[in-house]
Amino acid sequence: MRAAPLPASFFGMVLGLSGLGQAWRLAHRMWGVPPWIGEAVLLLAALVWATLLLAYALQALRAPAHAAAEFKHPVQGSTPALLGVATLLMVLAVLPYSLAAAWGLALAGIGWHLAFALWHTGLLWQGGREAQHTVPAIYLPTVAGNFTSAAALGALGHADWGWLFLGAGVFSWFALESLVMQRLWQGPAVPAPQRPLIGIQFAPPVVCAMAWLMLEPAGHDHWLLMLWGYGLFQLLLGVRLRRWLAAQPFAPSYWAYTFGVASATVVGLKLAIAGVPAAGMLALPVFIAANLFIGTLALRTAWLGFSGRLLPRTVP
Repeated sequence: MRAAPLPASFFGMVLGLSGLGQAWRLAHRMWGVPPWIGEAVLLLAALVWATLLLAYALQALRAPAHAAAEFKHPVQGSTPALLGVATLLMVLAVLPYSLAAAWGLALAGIGWHLAFALWHTGLLWQGGREAQHTVPAIYLPTVAGNFTSAAALGALGHADWGWLFLGAGVFSWFALESLVMQRLWQGPAVPAPQRPLIGIQFAPPVVCAMAWLMLEPAGHDHWLLMLWGYGLFQLLLGVRLRRWLAAQPFAPSYWAYTFGVASATVVGLKLAIAGVPAAGMLALPVFIAANLFIGTLALRTAWLGFSGRLLPRTVP
């Protein structure tokens, strides 16, 4: 017996941890909490990112057939986009320490995003896809990748380029959401092992708002509040469906929920700092809930790792 291949979906851990670290940075500005907490969470996110990136690269070199199978899988084939998304989120983590490192990560992340998104989308345009495979993971290449590219470029002071990526992400999101909703409403129930991927459905509106605020840091436009409200509504829907969504025994795939949770927290804190009254009331409960949720996932994932059950076992 040996461990199964490392899936690209594991990079979802980086998304949740980096978003939570950014939230703690903002909490320092909002409530004066110790600044080292946010930096410690971001350091953990960076260590997880570097470890996963090295392991995934070595696996691809040693067993290219595994990587090829994942890239071509009708559902999991979208998840390699997370390599670029996670790298772009590292830009925000390292920027206060090194502009050169931030630019290097941004170029690498955008390069991977564009190469993978164009390749993957090109496959979709050629047809032959079955409707039941259109689950929220399909947002990752063209929506999550474009939004995080916009956020990274905004942080680096190039909002004009960032708006180009934000536009690509917004219209990709609009085009895909109706297909995903049709699949969820009219198709057969999503199998329990794939239900954690539904967590990605909560992310686009709040990740869009987060990227927008990186391009326009002082923004508190009504559009931002509308995006945040849509994201919060969907998170509440996730709470309402928690038993159905959690039918699958705990696995690292549940980190798919954290990008939306963390981004909603970051947006709420930024709007609260900008003086938006509704955000001022909601920022703290959302922040507490995000810490409880992501903290619980982190502890349960660490326990799986210590007990040797992080990756399922498979025959040779």
